[in-house]
Amino acid sequence: MQSLKKELLIVFKKNKSGGGFTLLEVITAIFILTVGGGAAFNLIQQTLASSSLIKERLIASYLAQEGMELVKNLRDTAWLKAKTEPTISWDEYLPAGDWQADYSTQGLNQVYDDNSYLNIDANGFYSYSSGTSTKFKRKISISEKTDLDGDDKPDKMKASVTVSWQERGRTHNLEVLEYLTNWYEK
Repeated sequence: MQSLKKELLIVFKKNKSGGGFTLLEVITAIFILTVGGGAAFNLIQQTLASSSLIKERLIASYLAQEGMELVKNLRDTAWLKAKTEPTISWDEYLPAGDWQADYSTQGLNQVYDDNSYLNIDANGFYSYSSGTSTKFKRKISISEKTDLDGDDKPDKMKASVTVSWQERGRTHNLEVLEYLTNWYEK
């Protein structure tokens, strides 16, 4: 009987020490997996939101750059015409005010409308005339001419292009600013 008790005690100890998990161990493992999974899910969600915002900012920077190139092109067109027609001023096509323009327009002839969004066509070009509406607005602002060097000739103006859009309930703006000068001599 004594040996049977010893054998049962040995068997009981073996089963108790290596048999399975206790309830506390299971609850701890579930907690660790839940916290780790939740953190990973949160990280993935934030990464996706950040990449979307980065994509929109990149598009906005290209739209702002295009707007500034439109303004510079108008200044350069006036410079070329002034070579043959001396009555044309270097800022002939850059009236002061807030404007909207795209690659298909010939100048700053559309007054800025805060409810007017850029459209994107099938070829990926942005314009106000055709295509699918986007979330982007572009405002081109031209200031009055000022005197840069004190000779009583207005020879400098400020041009800024602001692209704005809504993303996740917030308004985002990207602005490009440049000072245009009368850089040629007659």
